[in-house]
Amino acid sequence: MPDPGSHGYDVKRTRLRAEYDERGVPDQHADRAANEELQRAHPPRPKGDPDRAAGPTGTRGTSRGDPSIEESATPADGGLVLRSAAFTDHTLIPDRYSYEGGNVSPPLEWGTPPDGTAELVLLCEDPDAPGGTFTHWVVTGIPPEASGVDENALPPRATPGRNGFGESGWGGPRPPVGDDAHRYFFRLHAADQPLGLGDEPTADDVRRALGGHVLTTGTLVGMFGR
Repeated sequence: MPDPGSHGYDVKRTRLRAEYDERGVPDQHADRAANEELQRAHPPRPKGDPDRAAGPTGTRGTSRGDPSIEESATPADGGLVLRSAAFTDHTLIPDRYSYEGGNVSPPLEWGTPPDGTAELVLLCEDPDAPGGTFTHWVVTGIPPEASGVDENALPPRATPGRNGFGESGWGGPRPPVGDDAHRYFFRLHAADQPLGLGDEPTADDVRRALGGHVLTTGTLVGMFGR
């Protein structure tokens, strides 16, 4: 059985959550039931366990060994909480948002960013892609007063960037057929200065511009497999 914190553990949790959904269990109860069932089968290791994979507490590596991926949708510093009306954290992204199922960008919502926020920036990336992290969404220039994005729409003045398909805007999940469900990390960054990136920036452009200018970040993880 997969260890807590592993990709396989995440996939098992997602499948359990879907089973509770099929039984008609409400979202909040289904999340708790799936977590409790997995925790009974796989109790968390104590801190300092020599068998624990290397890396800071609360993070784990991706399929390519990157230990910097944030797993929690609830920031420890009390910062932005990122949510979607279409799916909850670590649950399946509906097919209509996938690349081949409609390629509609999902709705997202968040709370008030911290004082001093000059710009919000949104990224969605798949760290489980076979060739390395794959970019599905880049949005810059989101005004700090915005509280979310509607389905298949962006706030005024927001600028879509270039995704890994070489296209502008949202490029939905399209993992290889037969893979375990991939993880899709939606991250909203609050920047303390305008990034001034212009049209169709890439995720790498965003990361370079954000260096030393991130006030806080909200993270939401969706799952998708074929």
